[in-house]
Amino acid sequence: MSALEKLKSHFQTISNFSHLSAICGWDAASMMPAGGNEARSNAMAELSVHIHKLMTQPQLSDWFDEAEQQSLQGDDSAVLRELKRQWQQNNLLPEKLVQAQSLAGSKCEHAWRTQRGENDWQGFEKNWAEVVKLSQEEAQIRANATGLTPYDAMLDKFEPGTKTASLNQLFDNVKTWLPELIDEVIEKQRTETFIEPSGKFDTAQQKALGLEVMKLLKFDFNHGRLDESVHPFCGGVPSDVRITTRYDENEFVQSLMGIVHETGHARYEQGLPKSLAGLPAGEARSMGIHESQSLFFEMQVGRSDAFIQHLANMAGNTFKGHSPDLFAFDNFQKLYTRVKKDFIRVDADELTYPAHVILRYEIERDLINGDIKHTDVPELWDSKMQQYLGLSTKDNFTNGCMQDIHWTDGAFGYFPSYTLGAMYAAQFMAAMKETVDVDSAVASGDLTAIFNWLSDNIWSKGSLLSTDELVKGATGETLNADYFQAHLRSRYA
Repeated sequence: MSALEKLKSHFQTISNFSHLSAICGWDAASMMPAGGNEARSNAMAELSVHIHKLMTQPQLSDWFDEAEQQSLQGDDSAVLRELKRQWQQNNLLPEKLVQAQSLAGSKCEHAWRTQRGENDWQGFEKNWAEVVKLSQEEAQIRANATGLTPYDAMLDKFEPGTKTASLNQLFDNVKTWLPELIDEVIEKQRTETFIEPSGKFDTAQQKALGLEVMKLLKFDFNHGRLDESVHPFCGGVPSDVRITTRYDENEFVQSLMGIVHETGHARYEQGLPKSLAGLPAGEARSMGIHESQSLFFEMQVGRSDAFIQHLANMAGNTFKGHSPDLFAFDNFQKLYTRVKKDFIRVDADELTYPAHVILRYEIERDLINGDIKHTDVPELWDSKMQQYLGLSTKDNFTNGCMQDIHWTDGAFGYFPSYTLGAMYAAQFMAAMKETVDVDSAVASGDLTAIFNWLSDNIWSKGSLLSTDELVKGATGETLNADYFQAHLRSRYA
């Protein structure tokens, strides 16, 4: 075997254990009884350590040196590049830190499920303090090795090549026009009348409707499934994708669009190049590109007039005991394009959503760089929420700084991906419309042309290209946030 073949074989082994870890994580979030948490946390920490040991075996360094001397053909140079990137990322961290982070994250996340509902910041803070400490330790190790700032070093895990400087510029620009646009649209919608869901919407019926929408979006049920969890997510592996949503029997609007969002993530996973399965080059390019696919489904397609008509028809056929006026197209359109300043990010409308992301980005950036303490977060959250959305979260931790799951396990550097994804999605749609009649495809109920474009330009590329190369290849230019602003103004203003 050549050195590259040895590396591929070794990383396939690592991928198999990562597969098990992903399914264990999905089960812990959706199926596992509360009493299983301690044993599951220990098992997953043990698995994390084993994966880390496989990733840091001494012979890998020699194999990389040897492989870099080979004359590589086709995709192999990109395969080697991504193998080495993942290897270098993992080799920076000591085994004890990996184990400690897994245990601290599991403990904090499990307790958060109860503490959030009880508005228990004091209880949460005790667990979260350890998560933050370990994350800062990781960030400093990565910074020392790369010459980056601690936060940029963490950001690089999720958005390779992206720096705080570019994010500051992007988000500062958004802050110059977004607050005014939000107020303008809210004022425009103030006189609109519409019917909100009322009464009971059975969970089983909501799930049946969600499955029907997933079929419209061509989700492959032979390689995935839908379940329920406290916080919606997409997990598992490309050959076995697990998506979840949460249901509220008082309304169906949020869970239904949440399913559309997670299906976008899942279709990307299911569309990744099978020839590279188990290798880093066959994985998603970045979390921003991953979010671009979920937001393309949810925002670009999912809130288009043609798709809303499908949703209205399907919901009307599902919930037959309710007034037909609720499911009229005009009413559904207002339901799904309503702009409101509110506390919860995952329930936020398309227009106010970036404000939630920018708030979190600015806090986690300063926290990881050591400019603020974790105990400063509630007060900062309240201050920024008042500044960006005119809302106060003072002493309201449930709807404030405890509402998200990401920071419970130390996923610092992740939040910018959401708004980067929205920007990429708008740019992809603009490029797609140059060659695809998107509106006619959605109206017909056959979205094949849309998915073929995404497959050809995004999904099938995996991580063979850099983010800039991928976006330029698909659209003719690197990220241009003007498409995002134009999209929001066109739809809402």
